[in-house]
Amino acid sequence: MSDIGLATRTGRLVVTAAVLGSGMVMLDGTVVNVALVRVGAELGASMADLQWITNGYLLALASLILLGGSLGDRFGRRRVFVIGVIWFTAASVACGLAQSPVQLVVARVLQGVGGALLTPGSLALLQASFRREDRAAAIGAWSGLGGVAAAIGPFIGGWLVEYASWRWAFLLNVPIGIATVWVAQVAVPESRDELASDQFDVVGALLATAALGLTTFALIEHASLGAGLALAVAGLGVVAAGGFVAVERASTHPLVPLDLFASRQFSAANGMTLLVYAALGALFFFLSLQLQTVLGWGPLPAGVATLPITVLMLLLAARGGRLAARIGPRLPMTLGPLVCAVGAALLSGVDAGSTYWTGVLPGVTVFGLGLTLLVAPLTATVLDAAPDRYAGVASGVNNAVARAGSLLAVAALPAVLGLTGEDYADPAAFSAAYASAMWICSGMLAAGGVLSWLLIRNPAPPAPTPVQPTAPQRVARRLAPAPAGWSCAGAEGCPGHATAAAPEPEPEPERA
Repeated sequence: MSDIGLATRTGRLVVTAAVLGSGMVMLDGTVVNVALVRVGAELGASMADLQWITNGYLLALASLILLGGSLGDRFGRRRVFVIGVIWFTAASVACGLAQSPVQLVVARVLQGVGGALLTPGSLALLQASFRREDRAAAIGAWSGLGGVAAAIGPFIGGWLVEYASWRWAFLLNVPIGIATVWVAQVAVPESRDELASDQFDVVGALLATAALGLTTFALIEHASLGAGLALAVAGLGVVAAGGFVAVERASTHPLVPLDLFASRQFSAANGMTLLVYAALGALFFFLSLQLQTVLGWGPLPAGVATLPITVLMLLLAARGGRLAARIGPRLPMTLGPLVCAVGAALLSGVDAGSTYWTGVLPGVTVFGLGLTLLVAPLTATVLDAAPDRYAGVASGVNNAVARAGSLLAVAALPAVLGLTGEDYADPAAFSAAYASAMWICSGMLAAGGVLSWLLIRNPAPPAPTPVQPTAPQRVARRLAPAPAGWSCAGAEGCPGHATAAAPEPEPEPERA
């Protein structure tokens, strides 16, 4: 069903369900970054523990999100979306009750499983429900309204972490999850790929999980493993990734149809996603720790510091989607990452002597403006480059790439910058690494903009429908004088005009 208009009541409710589901995930991500320092202090966590609290979730999400999109295409996108919301909500309760770093990491992994089911579903619902001319605007509205959750997150989450407990920040997902399930069941139409196979690519899912899991484990635990063993584990991850590609190529029911990547538009958009979201995940991880460890801010002001980004997304993301629909995605997807790169470069100067107004606000504002340009056209480009029957898979691929980028960046950058143990709590050790991390993020964002300019292409405009002249117009054209400069000599007469010398022959009478 893809004939719903955005301005209709059903259209608004479909967007609401998608926003509530994805907004719950956005809210959780905001709260976790703000809560990391308090969690570390209360549970006695190390730097590696904090990385796993973030990456345990991202690992499960990135590894299984392809399977989540495929399940939605086969068994119903609304059904799988609702199951994911329920799962995510239950895992949030487990996070709120955790009593040790290990328990919290396990609960976060379970959250990632739920997120892998609901995240591709939120976008696939939009792609499958709305008519084509409304999809870009619907995705823009989804991006902007999703910013409401992210905008509320720093206030509610930061306040709960600072004045109540970080546990309540997870338990906040319970009422949101209940509301999401109700709206989805009441208003969202079911959709699926009617041609999908009933078989599942179990081997492909296991290899994808092994590839990301082994690589992440080697990056995070490199200090305890030693250089040789860490390289060996990472090598196994690379082998698993190669095995995944081989299995997908040979499978008759692949988790990821590799034919999707035959589209340069699809491949380029996902390559840009990898770079941009790697920078995005690392930037928020390091900035939150910098504000609390080096500047000495509490969780609430540290969370509110990034509020301009979410406000700008709320106000401008839908307009960014409409702009890209009008002029094509190439320019917004080029300028957006370049503007974000400038914002990350400005944030590299945040240190112990910085104030919010001169040190933090300029960087987060410029960064937010860049995001408003790129988020909606990026998502719309990925989905438009794939056939509608693969809406869930295409959304799953793009989300998997985004989460894998964040996962690998958060795992790799501390190792690259030499952060280990409890360095996150040492202002002198962390501040120098933070500045380098911001410049690396800026470079990745700039590379994403260059990639878009080189490879993304605007879709060809639809061919105009020829307008047939009316009967009076045809008569007027026949009686009009010949255009100046035309010669009416010859057998054909004047172009577009009847010739007086050659009257139309009368039909021959029928013979008996």
